[in-house]
Amino acid sequence: MQFMLMINEDESAYAGPGGAALMEATLAGHMKLAEDLVAAGIPFSGERLKPAATATTVRSDNGTVTLHDGPFAETHEELGGFYIIDVPGLDEALEWARRIPVPRGGVEVRPVWPMGPQG
Repeated sequence: MQFMLMINEDESAYAGPGGAALMEATLAGHMKLAEDLVAAGIPFSGERLKPAATATTVRSDNGTVTLHDGPFAETHEELGGFYIIDVPGLDEALEWARRIPVPRGGVEVRPVWPMGPQG
């Protein structure tokens, strides 16, 4: 079963004194997590996203489509990246989500809705 692990974090954690070192440590943690997923035989994919300031949101309201600068939600946390993992169930997905390095924020775990006849 596939799960998407969405990394929601406060981008400001990487600003100011110590921000570069924190970013380096966080990225090292992601590299270690990827190595551990491979070692465990867990199929996965994932990507880091550019800062929220680069986002554009397409919104639809009863057929009227509008464009908005920035991320979808009003929040102090932005979607910073994601993993898609294929594990037997939610318990295993949560185990992996707990290992994602997030200095300030959280990880949303959501099942992927399969396309096609199984969905």
